[in-house]
Parts: sequence; C-alpha cells; structure tokens
Amino acid sequence: MIEIKGVNKSFGEDQILFDINTVFEKGKVNLIIGQSGQGKSVLAKCMVGLHDVDDGEILYEGFDFTKMRSADKSKLRQEIGMLFQGSALFDSMNVEENIGFPLTMFTSMSKNEIQKRVDFCLERVNLVGKNKLLPSECSGGMQKRIGIARAISMNPKYLFCDEPNSGLDPKTAIVIDGLIQDITREYNMTTVVITHDMNSVIEIGENVLFIYQGKRWWQGDRKSIITTDNPEITNFVYASEFMKEIRANIQNSRN
Repeated sequence: MIEIKGVNKSFGEDQILFDINTVFEKGKVNLIIGQSGQGKSVLAKCMVGLHDVDDGEILYEGFDFTKMRSADKSKLRQEIGMLFQGSALFDSMNVEENIGFPLTMFTSMSKNEIQKRVDFCLERVNLVGKNKLLPSECSGGMQKRIGIARAISMNPKYLFCDEPNSGLDPKTAIVIDGLIQDITREYNMTTVVITHDMNSVIEIGENVLFIYQGKRWWQGDRKSIITTDNPEITNFVYASEFMKEIRANIQNSRN
C-alpha cells in the first residue's frame, strides 16, 4: 500500500499539486487519470523520488519515503518496477539483455540465475523464445510486454506504468491491460497506472483517482465513475463517442 498525505508541489511560483491525500491499494490496479497538465505525472514522479515534495508524506507500508536516507531510498527503489510510456528499451541490447539489465546492475545473481529469471519473465508475458530479438524487430505490443517483463524481473512490490497503452491498437491495449491486471493479482503488488485511456478505466480500474487542477477531485472504482454526477469528471469520462454511447445506455436503463 502507498499512502499520500498532504502532498504539495511547486516549480518556482507555479503550484502543481495541492494537498493531495489518497491511498493506492495493494493487490489492485490503481489508476491516476485526468486531462493533460493536471499533475498526474508530477504526482507519480514525487512517489518514486524523481521530484521532491514541498510538503506532505509519501508512505510505503507506513514508512515515509520523503524522510528516508539516500541508502534507504535506493533500497526501496529496487522494490519498484517501472513501465515507461515508450517502453524505454535499450536499442543495442536484445530482449533478454534488456530484461536482465536490472538484475545485472542491482543483484548478485549468477549468469545462470539471471538467465532462468529472464526466461521465466518472458514466459509470463507470453514471449517465450524471443530472447535474441532486438527491440527494432519487435512490434509496439511486444515492446510493451518486454517492458513489463523487465519491470517484474526484480519481483517488485510496487509497479508504476506510464501510459502503457500509448500508441497501441485497441486489441493490443486490451491484452496489455489484462496482463497488468493478472500480474498485479498474481504478485499482490501495488500497481499505479497513469492513463488517458477510458477503456482501461472501464476494464481494470479498481481504484481510480481523478486529478483536476492539481487537486484530488474524485476517487472511486470503475463502476461508480460512469454514474457520477461530478461535472469535471463527467466531461472527461464522456469525451469520446464510445463513452457517450455507454452513458446513453445507462440513462435509458434508468428510465
């Protein structure tokens, strides 16, 4: 579990986050949603230590990350898996080298142990036998799955995903959503996903935080988000024709 208490963050005279209070639950897919420029990524970067907060606490299982010594922060970061928006694979490394990179850097595992872990992670994301491919030889969906395999290689307690479906077709996006949900439950991780994809919200949004103008504006699950009367979140949720159709069906069922 990750708990955010009274977090404020400014850059110069521009305040981005205003007194954020929320909980990201263990064993669930927690989503951070909102329009561009509302503070989603800034909050996530504060949570992993890429930005320092101005005020407030970020508690991992009750321990305040903002007050930890550098050595303790480094130790905690080894328990955090990251899936970046562009997958962030090393072009010059093949698939197994990309997945094994954090194991080589941060563990004392032998080459044989690393190989076994890499093969296990590839099997988990349904990419058995793709070890020697270069990223340029992989589709966008494959690259996302490789990114997930690398993110779970260290058996993390926490998983952060930044726009995991960016650039993917709808069918592949559903596969990635399902994989993130399955892995979260299998490893009982605290997963935090930043997304604009309402399909993801409806499919896997077990705990959804909506940020508006840098504030915690609404929080709930995928069922309550499509019935809320909050005007700001309604404008966001029903921006697409797909979601407008869902809303119309809900209204018709009520009449």
